[in-house]
Amino acid sequence: MQDLTKIVDMVTKCNWLLLILVAMVSVMITATSFYLGVVAGGLIVAVNFHLLKRTIQKDIRPEKVMEKGRSLTGRVLIKYYIRFVVSGLLIFLLISNHVVHPLGLLTGLSVVVASVFLVTVLVVTRLYFKEAV
Repeated sequence: MQDLTKIVDMVTKCNWLLLILVAMVSVMITATSFYLGVVAGGLIVAVNFHLLKRTIQKDIRPEKVMEKGRSLTGRVLIKYYIRFVVSGLLIFLLISNHVVHPLGLLTGLSVVVASVFLVTVLVVTRLYFKEAV
């Protein structure tokens, strides 16, 4: 369980670092609307991931699941759908009002996926070389 917590923490840190890196690069080489899209998309997914992590750590513990049981699952799902709807509305407003460039937004929204991929490669590499030694 602690290894899983460490991996999730690594993904969370990697999200913010990758968002800062991608935002800095886009500031230097792209237009303002593209840069705003990267930052807005990155913030939406990074905050969403952070809230999901907090919900899972807070609500899905063995003692709390034993106490509340099935009603706990509904609570977690309700929070998930609220975040999903809010994110969808934000994305809709940003694109429909032409505040951001859609490709910049897509780039920003890909930050969590890229972080998960990078952390997976790092963990598998560590595991592979640990077993090889």
